[in-house]
Amino acid sequence: MKKLMLLFFGIGLCMSFTGCKSSESAYKQAYAKAKSQEAAMHQNATPTVTETPVVSTVVTTPATQTQVVDNYDNVSVRPERVTLVNGSGLRAYNVVVGSFSVLANAEGLQQRLNKAGYQAQIAKNEERNMYRVIAFSSDVKGDAVLSRDALRGTELNPQGDAWLLSGVK
Repeated sequence: MKKLMLLFFGIGLCMSFTGCKSSESAYKQAYAKAKSQEAAMHQNATPTVTETPVVSTVVTTPATQTQVVDNYDNVSVRPERVTLVNGSGLRAYNVVVGSFSVLANAEGLQQRLNKAGYQAQIAKNEERNMYRVIAFSSDVKGDAVLSRDALRGTELNPQGDAWLLSGVK
């Protein structure tokens, strides 16, 4: 009994799938209708008047000075409440190249940066209990962005995750 019910169910399922196919004649009818509408549009179109273009001579002058203007307004700066742990002092924009929960790790990166010629500093974010290693500090946002971009992907910042910090005290 179960086999017979399963057989009828399978036959019904196959018939339902074969009944849903669209026929080739339906496609032909839709194509013919679209072609007739396209032909009707071409017949009703108004003729276009072609105008003779005006041509003038082009005078070229060499560029003597090019001014490049960078827009640093769109660069994101993360504000955090930090206190200086080790260094000469924070400014408005700081380039963070490392964040550590252990002070010794932050001091290790600071020493590597100092050997490379940076005046690295360490600041602590008490809310997150993280030590931020700052490679560059400036009052000019553009200078900080350029320094951040120069540090990304170097051996001092191999992950390339340097970011800007606005240190709020």
